[in-house]
Amino acid sequence: MSDGEIIGSYIVPVHPHTYLVPEQNPGWTKLREAFDEAALRIKNSEADLLIIYSTTWPSIIGHQIQADPNPEWVMVDHDFHDLGSIPYSFNIDSEFANAWNEANHQRGLKSRTVNYHGFPIDVGSVVALKLLNPDNAIPAVIVSSNVYANRSETSVMAKACLDVVRSTGRKAIAITAMSLSNRMFTENIDPADDKIHSLKDDEWNCKILELMEKGRLEDVGQLSRTIQKQIRIRKVVAFKPMWWLSAINDNRNDLTGEVLAYEAIHGAGAAVIHLDPASCGTGDKEYDEDDVEYFHGDRSVLDSNDPEATAIDEEVETIDEITTAEENGPALWEPTTVDGSVNTDSAPKPVGAYPHARRVGDLLYLSGVGPRQAVTNSIPGGPIHDEDGEPLDYDIKAQTKAVIDNIALILEEAGSSLEQVIDVTTFLVDMKRDFQGYNEVWAETLGKIGPTRTTLAIRALPTPIAVEMKVIAQLLE
Repeated sequence: MSDGEIIGSYIVPVHPHTYLVPEQNPGWTKLREAFDEAALRIKNSEADLLIIYSTTWPSIIGHQIQADPNPEWVMVDHDFHDLGSIPYSFNIDSEFANAWNEANHQRGLKSRTVNYHGFPIDVGSVVALKLLNPDNAIPAVIVSSNVYANRSETSVMAKACLDVVRSTGRKAIAITAMSLSNRMFTENIDPADDKIHSLKDDEWNCKILELMEKGRLEDVGQLSRTIQKQIRIRKVVAFKPMWWLSAINDNRNDLTGEVLAYEAIHGAGAAVIHLDPASCGTGDKEYDEDDVEYFHGDRSVLDSNDPEATAIDEEVETIDEITTAEENGPALWEPTTVDGSVNTDSAPKPVGAYPHARRVGDLLYLSGVGPRQAVTNSIPGGPIHDEDGEPLDYDIKAQTKAVIDNIALILEEAGSSLEQVIDVTTFLVDMKRDFQGYNEVWAETLGKIGPTRTTLAIRALPTPIAVEMKVIAQLLE
């Protein structure tokens, strides 16, 4: 047989909310309904194999492929264990898994199969299989997401899978279990308060969905690095499934796409998307990359060897840095260096001509320290307003914790530590709203050390932050 093919592709979210508690939030309900619609379409497609690439199964040594014909266990999500557990018993096509593993080796990849009783199936795969294949009627295969793999390795791995699909005559559905933006809330939230974490995340999510609806899957793969930089996701795993899905669909740009639902799950962008192989009539690619057929072990082959791609990346990096500075306040300065000054690359750059700290005798005086992050200039917990000055929701606890972390970095550079802090003046832009949250973080950190403290309400700070601290500390003897 040689007439196997990918007869459909789906992108689905990974979190357990849609399976365990969809009724707790209207958006989660819509995602569950979209899952149900996708399951019906898969059932009616006469598919005989489900191929799942899951971002919640990370691997280090090559790619792992589930080959246990009947894995049985109980899945409990690490972060959302309070929602309940999901018992599972899956129908895995071990023959296909082993054939895929061999095809990977033939294309120069490192991979191995997993066939151990009790080996846990990741949450993304569990949710996808429980909702898309509820009666286990269609055998499945699951592959991990290697944390070091770049686009070439990911694409070649997808092509190896496609080799087996075609040689065995399978009618396969390709499924990526992933979030879009994956910046989540770092504290428990009321389900009714769920929303996309930031405006920029939502804008890029919508751009991805727009391209998907036009069937431009390869363009999404090409834009993935730019999107990643723009929404400040440092883990490339966020868009590896797009590379895999594009390659397993022959890097086509003319699929027929449909977004069945787009909502937030604990701040992350969650979507159920169907991509049909029927041509939508378009197909021109915005960018092109090397069409790699064999992996030679160079994980930068598509990241740095193409001068044009490198120039584009450098331009995006420059634009991104300028945008960040504009969004998060005035232009940044190099710290002033004079006798007794202390500066560190680990702390955010100043917004004026001053050092991070200065030694005077056995004391250390720190300039005002905010929550901004070194290099990225991002604000943990989010800025207090957008570029137009419109108020935004933000997390004062996350900002306060980031301030104290930045203070610790400066003190460490100076040869001191948080334990040596003797006096703190704190500035809050919204005393009524933020004092309680700020005070809770203080009690858990500096409050245990016991410096004197003064907390002042002010109208604004130079950057869109809610809290800043002025610190005096002793130098270690």
